[in-house]
Amino acid sequence: MKIGIIGGGVMGLSLAYHLSQANHEVIIYEKNQQLGGLATYHDFGAFYWDRYYHVILPTDGPLINFIKSIGLGEKLEWETTKTGFYVDGEYYPLNDAFDFIKFPPLNLWNKFRLGLAILYASRIKDWKKLEKIKVEDWLIKVSGTQTYNKIWKPLLLAKLGENYKRVSAVFIWSYIARLYGARDSSARKEQMGYVSGGYKTVIDKLTEIIQEGNGKIYSNCTVLSIQPSSEDRLKVETTNDTEEFEKVIFTSPVNVLQKVVSGKLIDIEYAGKDVEYSGVVCLALVTKKEISPYYTLNITDNSIAYTAVIGMSSVVSIDETGGYYLTYFPKYIHSNDPFLKKPDNEIRELFMGSIKKMYPQITDEDIVGVHINREFRVQPLQVLNYSTIIPRVSTRHPGFYILNTSQFVNNTLNNNAVIQAVNNFIENENI
Repeated sequence: MKIGIIGGGVMGLSLAYHLSQANHEVIIYEKNQQLGGLATYHDFGAFYWDRYYHVILPTDGPLINFIKSIGLGEKLEWETTKTGFYVDGEYYPLNDAFDFIKFPPLNLWNKFRLGLAILYASRIKDWKKLEKIKVEDWLIKVSGTQTYNKIWKPLLLAKLGENYKRVSAVFIWSYIARLYGARDSSARKEQMGYVSGGYKTVIDKLTEIIQEGNGKIYSNCTVLSIQPSSEDRLKVETTNDTEEFEKVIFTSPVNVLQKVVSGKLIDIEYAGKDVEYSGVVCLALVTKKEISPYYTLNITDNSIAYTAVIGMSSVVSIDETGGYYLTYFPKYIHSNDPFLKKPDNEIRELFMGSIKKMYPQITDEDIVGVHINREFRVQPLQVLNYSTIIPRVSTRHPGFYILNTSQFVNNTLNNNAVIQAVNNFIENENI
């Protein structure tokens, strides 16, 4: 069977892998030069690594099994990591019971409430009730105002920026559900992992397998239209050529779907509101010495330009990064925020000012490279009643399928969730 896949991110590539293994002829169309979507890589000069930060958790079963299935199991590396908080100009670790007890911003009662809140959230099964409540209101209710301001608010800012004010409690529930198992219960330490070589290794391996299985991948190729050509075939017109397929799977966002897919193929039922997205501006700093010992440093200081500090080299060996240290400084904002369009030099000046404030020991001589990347659509914002807002898209053609991240109504966007969605699709659809 000849199958077209629109989108060459992790979702499109993993779909193509499964289908090519089932002896289907697969063609992937990707508008960007590089494959991988948000998991793509970046040239940092002395090494290649992920453009944005990613880690694998021990609880990411579908992702870990997928990595093993494509022959990369031996390249999985694991490291014990640390979490910290930047409060009133001071750094506080929060990695074990001892750190927790010592943590000055919270009194004993609030620490007790925080522990109960995490335990309570990890055991909730009915997420639909949570999407009717703002995340801020719910967290204050279950853990108190002080705990919210000192712990939860910095975490929300790190993940969402100011967008957190409009997001439902489903976001933090799904976040806790994923992270709750990241700690090794015997060692009582947080474990995180990565594939040696970063996601470039995964992307390159999938490309190799797909092409060896009679598949084709067209990058830097824009889809112009998708039309029915007959009752059982579909025509895909691109900037390269026009091909006919028995099946087409669309993995790009709904706004792209509307532009290129014929109304003869789909019905879209709107709830009267558009799906909103968060965007990110991310400065990556390559240095000769370590900046932060924490994988995640949550920030409570509103004067800091970015929303978190991600010490990638606390997880990834510097042997992977040319002997240098890699640190990410993300700022999450609404996809319509003008900040996303600021020139690189303005962003660099603003972010470096905050970096020098937090880490005065870092000199210009310590800095090897400064890299700025931005993404306008990182993930849909799970606003109140999100599951009722997303457009209901149904297909009119038996060979046309839609699978994209806007369908993640009770999950945060991560590569494990993507692989799980692909697994479900392959299992449930008759292809």
